[in-house]
Amino acid sequence: MPSPLLQIDKLTKSFGDLLLFSELSFGIAEGEKIGLIAANGSGKTTLLNILTGKEPYDSGRVVFRNDIRLAYLEQSPAFTPQVTVLDACFSTDSETVKLIARYEEVIASGNHARLDELLGQMDLHNAWDYEQRIKQILTQLKITDFQQKMGELSGGQAKRVALANVLISEPELLIMDEPTNHLDMEMVEWLEGHLTRNNISLLMVTHDRYFLDRVCNQILEIDEKQLFSYKGNYSYYLEKRDERVMAQNAETDKARNLLRKELDWMRRQPQARGTKAKSRIDAFYSLEEKAQQKQQEQSIRLSAKGSYIGKKIFEAKEVSKRFSDIRITEKFNYTFSRYEKMGIVGNNGTGKSTFVKMLLGMEAPDSGYFDIGETVNFGYYSQDGLQFNEQTKVIDVVQAIAEVIDLGDGHHLTASQFLQHFLFPPEKQHNYVYKLSGGEKRRLYLCTVLIKNPNFLVLDEPTNDLDILTLNILEEYLAGFKGCLIVVSHDRYFMDKVVDHLLVFHGNAQIQDFPGNYTQYRDWKSVKEKKETEEAKAYVPPQESTSYRKKSEENKKLTFKEKQEFASLEQEIEQMETEKERIINELSSGNLSTEELMTKSNRLPTLMEQIDEKTMRWLELSERE
Repeated sequence: MPSPLLQIDKLTKSFGDLLLFSELSFGIAEGEKIGLIAANGSGKTTLLNILTGKEPYDSGRVVFRNDIRLAYLEQSPAFTPQVTVLDACFSTDSETVKLIARYEEVIASGNHARLDELLGQMDLHNAWDYEQRIKQILTQLKITDFQQKMGELSGGQAKRVALANVLISEPELLIMDEPTNHLDMEMVEWLEGHLTRNNISLLMVTHDRYFLDRVCNQILEIDEKQLFSYKGNYSYYLEKRDERVMAQNAETDKARNLLRKELDWMRRQPQARGTKAKSRIDAFYSLEEKAQQKQQEQSIRLSAKGSYIGKKIFEAKEVSKRFSDIRITEKFNYTFSRYEKMGIVGNNGTGKSTFVKMLLGMEAPDSGYFDIGETVNFGYYSQDGLQFNEQTKVIDVVQAIAEVIDLGDGHHLTASQFLQHFLFPPEKQHNYVYKLSGGEKRRLYLCTVLIKNPNFLVLDEPTNDLDILTLNILEEYLAGFKGCLIVVSHDRYFMDKVVDHLLVFHGNAQIQDFPGNYTQYRDWKSVKEKKETEEAKAYVPPQESTSYRKKSEENKKLTFKEKQEFASLEQEIEQMETEKERIINELSSGNLSTEELMTKSNRLPTLMEQIDEKTMRWLELSERE
């Protein structure tokens, strides 16, 4: 039986009169990878903040195993804009960084009373080569300029630095809040593989359903302020949750039938009510509560008519755009078809959002132009378009745009009914915006875009901060949307469900038109790469003349100077490794003076870097030996 890393018992949290959750109990054992699912506003982020000590709770217990290494990736990590990438990695709360700081303090102070203990801890946490490991994982996450200021990074780059911070600490338990937000698909797939391969315990909140399915082995769901646990991945959760909801609905139907009989009895109001009568009254109220339970998921099909759109949508004609030496498009041409549903994918920085802004007239091309049809009425959902008067009521925000939305066939929805479809019940509609969670504000922003009844939707990262239930409703809306659609998103599941072809931005103005969804593109790309690898292995270079081949082979051999260098490198590396071991032993001995400690502490990282450089050069020469 795996030992528990964290145990939560009867945890309750409320904000004033608002009860978020009541008496939640669960545990996390070694090796468990748990996904936490709940509607926006149900307290997912609050729960993670409670577990990491950033927020208090009303009652219950949160118990961690002693000396556990814990790391927390926040949804929107904040950094000091002036610090460099490398300094940001040394300003975290990780145990290793604290150890390095304590070690430097002890060396500087000259008080070596606890130095032996510190040196042991430094060895245990592999603190001596911490900087090298940081650089290695940053490079894997495509962050290569370690001296760049954090304030100059994009949201996706800053998220990757924060991700490097939590992964480098090698935690026993990793807690993550929306780890895939602002990461491009390549980075999401890298993180997916990293977490799957490593035996790390995990608790995370994410709306990325492929990520949940491939990484997690348990799903926890907060529903109606209660916790439900499913021992399996996201696919298993969907199956078992459906069974639970059906069972609850069957019980509710039974309660309604019984309620009719009891209601008839209550209305007769018998004069003499003894113990038996009182028990029936109590049973009536219990049945009434059951019968009023809502498990309809509020997922009524919503299909907006959209205003009329003509045959001409838009044409991109010889569109070129660059920023300094970064090319976005180069003489790009494209004719967009009526009712087309296009997805735009590519790594961060390849120009996806810039392309959308050029289409919408928010950014001017350097040359060329977009010819847009007269009937096109854009609806634009942007990453940074979330701007509300926080003192306005939710219903007033939407009604200020439109009182009703036309569904076609003579059917209309009022603003209030439209909000209900997007999971804003009447009581929530009369709340002020400032009371909404981050995800609820995103959902409200989405409503303000859709209620304008556009016939061409442009959605730039629409899935960030939305819960899975809202995503289902949005996907259903888009499936029935009678207009055109462009989606920029890193959410592979969402893209697979709503688009019929892709524009793939490869960078440097290389744009590929692919006739299929994202999974089909990945499958095609995988087959193509495999074929190219096989062809490269099977390639036999054309036969050369004997004299030329002999000369070519001689050129590949080591020169006399390189042979001398190769021989000396072996000796140098051996000597340096010996010096490294000697320094580590001397630092652990406790017999050095303050000056000697300072000198040898400064020498060690320089020595390790030199060993790495010379080893790489030795390997390079050894291949030609």
